[in-house]
Formats: sequence, structure tokens, C-alpha cells
Amino acid sequence: MQQRDPSSASQPAGALKGLRAWIITDGKAGMVVPCKGVADALGLDYELKQVETRGFWRLIAPYGPVQPSDRPGRPGALLTPPWPDIAIACGRASIPYIRAIKHYSRGETFTIVLQDPRIGNGVADLIWVPEHDPLRGDNVVVTVTSPHSYSPERLERLRRALPPEILALPQPRITVVLGGKNGSYKFTDADDERFAKALAALGRLGASFMITPSRRTHDRLLRVADEATRDRPRILWDGTGPNPYPNFLAGADYLVVTADSVNMTGEACATGRPVYVFEPSRGSTKFRKFHQRLQGIGATRLLPSNPERLEDWSYAPIDSASVIAKEVERRYLLFRNSQR
Repeated sequence: MQQRDPSSASQPAGALKGLRAWIITDGKAGMVVPCKGVADALGLDYELKQVETRGFWRLIAPYGPVQPSDRPGRPGALLTPPWPDIAIACGRASIPYIRAIKHYSRGETFTIVLQDPRIGNGVADLIWVPEHDPLRGDNVVVTVTSPHSYSPERLERLRRALPPEILALPQPRITVVLGGKNGSYKFTDADDERFAKALAALGRLGASFMITPSRRTHDRLLRVADEATRDRPRILWDGTGPNPYPNFLAGADYLVVTADSVNMTGEACATGRPVYVFEPSRGSTKFRKFHQRLQGIGATRLLPSNPERLEDWSYAPIDSASVIAKEVERRYLLFRNSQR
């Protein structure tokens, strides 16, 4: 399917609002967030279903069947009718379940898979992949960033009701979103020190900070970010109490995001604010394509090692969830008409 212009998304029509939906994942945030983003954009009435495969059944996913304990008719089975109007799945463990729903519902449930299912396009009625993924096909929709629930409308509501502690921070306010080590990015000691040097330089330019770690953030990265910004007005979330991340996104004049998370970078680009990306050592071809694309459309720039000024640039907020939701609406209505 042809790539949509990431900056020209309009809102879905609301034709599917209130339909029953299941979201099927292994419960990891990176899988749940994009599913909820699409479901929220559609206005679905959804239920989260967490797959907990074990042993042999985990090993053979996505190729094998649903583990016996989750099949219809078993006490406490994950797959129990009535079947939903729409099912959205993400992650390897969820693929046997989306196939099973299509089978047991006799094709009545419209099925969606987010990310490449690794077993071909026929697994679902609609598949979404990010642009840096090579999968393409007639039922594949492609966007630059991953879907999430930070629509322009939600961010505007948050901006109108920012907490006093954020409003008290002097501008420019810089939101710093910390990722961490993964299979692609190494985050050496030198990387962490380079990152700290850049944050300290931004502080000398008069910035205040809102800093949030993720579950993958390693202790050293959080420590150097703490030390580099300690002399500036800031809020550093320590993981206790409600997560201020939504308000940090909405309240930012600038954002700094580590390059290791496609989801976090995409959420930053939903703000329409300048996004600096810090790249640690190593990386991968997929990550490089993703970040080069965002730089190419004017949403992000690489974080200099020693920034001497805060650059200013603008772009239309990137709202991939709405692009995907509009395509789901179109295809769902065709799907229902074909069954009459």
C-alpha cells in the first residue's frame, strides 16, 4: 500500500465508535501502546487480553496454534465468545490468537495486526508496519512512526491544564526521554558521558528540564542525566507516584530523546515541537532508516555533542494513529458490505 504523507493526517470519521474490540498482546508496553493508539483513534470499546504462553507454545509462536488452555470451551480460556467486532494484535505471541479468532468467529471479526507478523500477509485483514520495515502488500498500511494515544487533541487538552510545577519552570522547557540499552544500541560509558555533556550545555543556554526514564534505562545513564542537570530548574521523575510523562510531552518547548526507542521518538514527534535525537554507539539499519526519515521530513535533528544554541524549527505534528484508523474505517466498512 502506498505510503501516506505523515504530516497531512486528518481525523477518522468516527464510523466505528463504540464497536467492541479486543487488544491482544503479551502485556509489554511496546506492544500495548500502539494497539491502544489505534483503538483510541477509532473510539472503540476495547478489552485488553494478555497472552501468557508457556513452554512449547511460546517457542513455536507465531507459527503454531493457540495453547490448549486458551481455546474456546476451556474454563478461563482467553478466547471465549461472544467474539468482538474488531481484534487488534501486536507481537509474536499474539499471532496464533488473531488467527484463531478469525477461525472461531467464522470470519465475522475484522482482524488487525500491528508490526510484521513474520508469517505472511494472510494472517489478518489489515496489517500495519513502520516505513523502515520491508513488508508490503495490498492489505498493508505504512506510516513513518508507530501509533500511540497522543493525538493533537489530547496534547492540546493537556497543555491547557499543565500542573503548576511545570508552568513554574523557566522557558525553554526541555523534556528529556531516556531509553537505554537494547539489541541495537550499546550505550558505552563514553556514550553516557557524551550525552551528559550535551545536557549540561543545554542547561548553560538557560533551559529547564523535565526528565523521565523508561523501564530500560540503565542506572549510569540516569545518574549522568541527573548530575548534568542538577544545577538547573527541573523535574526528574523517580518512578514513584503518577507518571508525569503525558504532561512532560505537552509542556515541552523542545524534546531530547535517545535513539533506541521508535515508540518514544514517535510520541515526541506528535508534539510538533523540535526533537533532538541522541544516538549512542552501534545502532542498526532499521533504526538508521527510521531516524533518517524523520530528519528528512524536518521533525528531528541529531543532538550535538556540545550545543551552542537551541535551534528552532517546525513541522506538522505526526499523527500515525489517525492515518491507520482512517484506513481501518475504510476497510472495515468494505468488509461488512461484502458479508451482506
